[in-house]
Formats: sequence, C-alpha cells, structure tokens
Amino acid sequence: MSELVEIKVSPDNINDETIIRAKLKKHRKSSAKMSKFVLRRKSLDSRQRNIFYLMRFEVYDQGEVPVSHHETVYQNVQNKPSVIIIGAGPAGYFAALKLIERGIKPIVLDRGKDVRARRRDLRAIQQDSKVNEHSNYCFGEGGAGTYSDGKLYTRSQKRGNIVGILNTLHDHGAPDDILFDAHPHIGSNKLPKIVSNIRETILKHGGEVHFEHFVTDLIINNDKIEGCETSDDQRFYSNAVILATGHSARDIFELLRKKGIKLEAKEFALGVRIEHPQSLVDALQYRQNPRHPELPAASYRLTTQVNNKGVFSFCMCPGGLIVPAATHPGELVVNGMSLSRRDSPYSNSGFVTAVDKEDFKDFEELGIFAGLEYQKHFEQVMWQHGDGSQKAPAQLVQDFLKGRLSENLLDTSYIPGIYSARIDQLLPSPIVERLRAGLRAFGKRYPSYIGPKAQIIGIESRTSSPIRIPRNKDGQHVEIGGLYPCGEGAGYAGGILSACMDGEKIANKIEI
Repeated sequence: MSELVEIKVSPDNINDETIIRAKLKKHRKSSAKMSKFVLRRKSLDSRQRNIFYLMRFEVYDQGEVPVSHHETVYQNVQNKPSVIIIGAGPAGYFAALKLIERGIKPIVLDRGKDVRARRRDLRAIQQDSKVNEHSNYCFGEGGAGTYSDGKLYTRSQKRGNIVGILNTLHDHGAPDDILFDAHPHIGSNKLPKIVSNIRETILKHGGEVHFEHFVTDLIINNDKIEGCETSDDQRFYSNAVILATGHSARDIFELLRKKGIKLEAKEFALGVRIEHPQSLVDALQYRQNPRHPELPAASYRLTTQVNNKGVFSFCMCPGGLIVPAATHPGELVVNGMSLSRRDSPYSNSGFVTAVDKEDFKDFEELGIFAGLEYQKHFEQVMWQHGDGSQKAPAQLVQDFLKGRLSENLLDTSYIPGIYSARIDQLLPSPIVERLRAGLRAFGKRYPSYIGPKAQIIGIESRTSSPIRIPRNKDGQHVEIGGLYPCGEGAGYAGGILSACMDGEKIANKIEI
C-alpha cells in the first residue's frame, strides 16, 4: 500500500531527486522497495534562519501504480430543463459545470465580454482612463478574479470540496502545482485560457453562454421567479435563477431594491494599497537580499485590532502590479494582481480596516444602502481630487503617519500614474486613525515596512460586497422562490475558491 511521508528539503536541494529519494527512504515506515513517489503537498517554512520546504509525498511500493483523480463526467444537456445563471464569474461558471454534471442545462448571462475581448477594455482604462461600465477589471467573463492574480488559497475549508475545485481547474489547463502548493495561485496571464476552456466545456455539453447580456429586470409572479429580461429586450425563462453577479454589481442591488426584494446591510473593509519593492519584502520574510533563486517572491499577512476593529493586509500580491478597478466613470478604485511568475519588482497589498454602521452614520438615512453609498462616495472623492483620469493619489507612508504632503513619490507599478496628495485628508478621519495605528503596530515588528521605501495609493474599497442577499438553507432567497443568491455579490464568498464552492453548493440544491 502507498504511504504518506513528510520530509524537509532545503531550497538548494528542491530539484535534486536523488536527495529527495534518499530522504523518503529514510523516513518511510515500510521496508519494501520503493518505486514511485508523487508530491501531494508543499509548503514553505521561513520562520527560522534555515528556510526549508515541508513536502508530503505519497510513496508507492514496487509494482503499485499511482491513482489519478477521477475526471468529471458531464452529461449532454442540450434538451434538458434549464437554469438561468446571471454572472460568468467563478461562482456562475462552477454552478454551470455542476448543473451539467447533474443533467441540467445552464444558460449563463454576463453583462461583460468574453475573456479575450475584455482585454481591450482593460487596456483602455489603464492607458486612456476610459471606463467601460460592463467590461473592466470587475465585470466580464471570469469575474474580478481573472485579472487579479488568481489566488486559490482559502481558510473556508468546510464550505465545499476544495480538492474537487482544484482538480476541475487543473482539468481545464491550470498548472500542476495548484494541486499540491499550500498557497496556490494561477496568475492573470494564465487564467484567461482556463476560463475560456471552462466556457468550451459548458458549450460542448449543451449549455449556453451569452455575453453583453446585461440583466435589467427579473420576471416574478406570486413571489416566484419565472425568468429575467436583458438590456436588448430579450427574455429568458426558467423557474430557477442563480444570481452570481459579484461584489461590484451595484445596479443589481438597486434593481432588487426597486422590486421590493429583501436585502441586508453587510460590513466590509476599506483603505488603501500599500506598495514596497519586492526585495524589501523578501528581506523581511527570508532575511535574504537577493532571495535564493528557488524561493518564491515573499508574501505576508498582517492583522491587528484598533478600537475593536480589524486592520489588516488584504489580497497581498507579491511580485505584482496595482491596477485600476473602477466600474463606473467618475470613480477611482485600485486593486492588485500578479502574473504567474510573480516577477514584478514591486509588492503590493490592500491595507484596510473593517467598516460598519458606526462609520456610515452620515449616510444612515439610506438604510441598508448606507455602506454602499459610503463606499461610492469616497471612490468619487478620490476621482474628483485628481485630473479627471485614472491617475491615483499617493503618499509616502512616513508622510501619511505624520500628516504631510509627500514632496517626492516612489516609482510605482500603477500604469495610469500617481500624484502626490494628502490621502490622510481624503479618507474619513476614523479610517485614517485606525490605518495609522495599524501601520505603527506593524512597524514595531518590521521597521522597514513603514520606512522610506513604502507608499500608499488610494482607494482600496472593493474588498467585499456591502450588501447581502439573504437566502434560506435550501439556497433560495428568503422571500422569492426559485431565486438563488450566490457567491461574493450575495455575501457568501470571499475569493475565487470560496466563490467556486458556493456555486457548486447552490447548483446541488436546485431541483428541476
């Protein structure tokens, strides 16, 4: 029988099969002759001076054959009952795959363009500051995750079948290392092909995918869903609709409110992007500069409490880029991304604080939309302070802490460009107070983190949805039968993996 064996391997020996084989032989319980060994888990431990990889192999005795995972069998659903899925992000596409597996036809409607055509609109916002409201870093095939790194790590281990999700991504072209890396990611240069492969699977088995189909109305009778209408006056009918529109689809929240469909306010987080040279982060984590060639670009995760509210790093992108994530003209939002190699000379992370109704008190007359309007207001403030482009305000961290304008800014990965501004005056004072306290706390541990090579760029505000669409245990909306809120936009996910799992979860609950 096969045996799981864990060994420690230094970066110097990570590619030396002879040394790895010898270590496995030494640590095995079995005395049988070893034939093959397959890497099942790989993590990096850099807490001590001697950095090492902890590697878990499945070791096979002579004559045994490694068992590959069972590839999913999809049915032909061309003439089967259908379910409408609004949104072609990870939640929507994985819901579609699961429905096909169950013999149900998915009809996917997305407001944006296919993943390849979407690139032109990303170039337009990067280089010309032109924001397409339906095709941008948040909207379009693959959703917000496609062009923002593709991190596949989640702490939501109980939400669904993580291994199954990773295998499905691998079946559609993701690299082998997502199957064993402790913190897997794909990269924004590779994700588009994987996303388009998933679409081809949906189409090949009789599902439908319609791009540039912005949903403008839901057809509801007697508190039951019957279908939806799109901006070109087309109607699609089904008694089951999965709503997987993402955390930035404000117009969908507005549509639901106008139709009297129950919504709930939800806490989220808001702050800035903090950027450092990647070499600085490598030195902090590895105590090496330059880092060993077999070590990945170092990352970090920081968190503390200030005035009983969390202040934390978010969506950290080692070797990454800062990108413009606005979804409407007249607003400025930044986010982070990385390519598969993570070889940019820059490191960036969201640096944010939790916000709630106490922070929204100036907007409280708007009820459950107070947080959304608060979010929108400060995105507009950032844009109005600039020159009408997507050029973003920036401030050296040391100047942010001392409340002064930065005379000179650092180089940045943000292509539209930056200009010096008092971000500490553009953000609300309670947010500034908490961010400053958090920076000082982290600076005690890592002085260079808040040193002269650190700067912030505003605003990071699309951390999660400020609205939740409530649902029952059967996945349906608490008031509207057949309407299935799903994914990040509904308030039930916080990243690619959790959105994929929520999509599968909802698809498994639908009975047609």
